[in-house]
Amino acid sequence: MNEFFTFLVLSLFVVMSPGIDTALITKRTIKDGRKVGYKMASGITTGSLVHTFAAAFGLSAILMQSAVTFEIIKYVGAIYLIYLGLSSFISRKKEKSTSSEEQNNFEMKKSAFRQGLLSNVLNPKVAMFFLTFLPQFVKTGENATQQLIMMGVIYTLLSISWFFIYVFFINYLREWLMSPKVQTIMDKATGLVLIGFGLKLALDKQH
Repeated sequence: MNEFFTFLVLSLFVVMSPGIDTALITKRTIKDGRKVGYKMASGITTGSLVHTFAAAFGLSAILMQSAVTFEIIKYVGAIYLIYLGLSSFISRKKEKSTSSEEQNNFEMKKSAFRQGLLSNVLNPKVAMFFLTFLPQFVKTGENATQQLIMMGVIYTLLSISWFFIYVFFINYLREWLMSPKVQTIMDKATGLVLIGFGLKLALDKQH
């Protein structure tokens, strides 16, 4: 139960942390309205499901072949979470520049749903996140595929819930949510959680 609670809390931090998904949703909602924002959010979260099934079946195959290899992946995952956390404290100028370029490329597409789906599915960082994040909560001796799919679906539900709430209130809270100060605070809070969680995983695995 504690592991599941940890999974929920960490997932919420990750989902709510500002990133390219939030930037895309914000831009399309402001430009084309709330309904288009919902379509964009639906596309992005559908992309999360694609990554979920890819990670579930791929990682389950690895687990069936070698438990040691799966443990190595979990170690790498712990290190990657710490890396993500540390990245939150590094200047976001480069990230903003890259995000703007990606946004401009995707804006050429008419469908908000397709835009959201492609931005998520074609993002290697998202694939890496699912491959390293979900295995941390897999209980050995139980059906790994089922566990991974369930966690991915829960993560997707948290994402769509947050994005829909965000789109609904964006007209009222846009300036506050997108202010550099608020984004910096959210980035650093997420960074601390990821670093702490990554260290805990790495240390726990030594016993």
